[in-house]
Amino acid sequence: MTPAPSLDALARPSGGLAMVAMDQRESLRHMFDQAGAGRPPDRVLIDFKRAVAEILGPQASGFLIDRHYGFDEIRGDLPPSAGLILAVDDLVQEPGGPVEDTGLDETALGQDLSGVAALKLLIIWRRDDRREARVNLARRFVAAARERGLLSVLEPVVRPAAGENDFDTEAAIREAARELSPLGQSLYKVQVPLGGRGTEAELRRACEALAGDITGPWVVLSQGVDRADFCRAVGAACRAGASGFLAGRALWSDIVGAADVPARLREVSRPRLEELAAVVDAEARPWRQA
Repeated sequence: MTPAPSLDALARPSGGLAMVAMDQRESLRHMFDQAGAGRPPDRVLIDFKRAVAEILGPQASGFLIDRHYGFDEIRGDLPPSAGLILAVDDLVQEPGGPVEDTGLDETALGQDLSGVAALKLLIIWRRDDRREARVNLARRFVAAARERGLLSVLEPVVRPAAGENDFDTEAAIREAARELSPLGQSLYKVQVPLGGRGTEAELRRACEALAGDITGPWVVLSQGVDRADFCRAVGAACRAGASGFLAGRALWSDIVGAADVPARLREVSRPRLEELAAVVDAEARPWRQA
């Protein structure tokens, strides 16, 4: 068994992590539709992902991609400073709808993984009768990454179970962290408390409470957070002990469907990433201290 690299493979010199997520699949196609560009063919998705990799990759300490749309092309394009993360989640998702469940993508696990530093698994966490199965899925994922000498990034996203009418998102995020983060993953990717909203004091308290429930290094994701709130939310999370972020939508979602995608990525998305990376360098807990 090859030893896994350390999280330095995904980190900035400061020890913080400023990573770009570009592993969206049918949800990205739906974003084009929502932007008025229709439901595009696969080539449009691949070209968009490649543009994001080309323009944001040099500023990113890690870059997350799926195997379906442009993996081999992006793998060859990324600079060595951007650690490559491969999504190995098999998504249960209707066209235009949210991801309802996930499994391990055995095809992704069985392909050539040269150049890959880490694997990522999304888990849809619910208080239902499949709860223990999802814990076992997370264990299998961590073991699969370890067997291949790769890092593991575990990403639970909480949802209410059927009939759970009193669902408390904040409590569920913390409960999922207590259940899943002790399973041995290299990095825990978690939803931003309060959806990034609230006063500075409210965000600080929520992030500190979440930090107490997470075992090991952690970063925040941007799904569900308004772009205007994400930088402030990353700062609050980092001050509470996060090592940074792994984000997609907060960086590039409003570029989807643009007439000149590369130009807009340079004008809009790259400065966002640079601002977020500066916050990470100043505020994040270096992963070795987590």
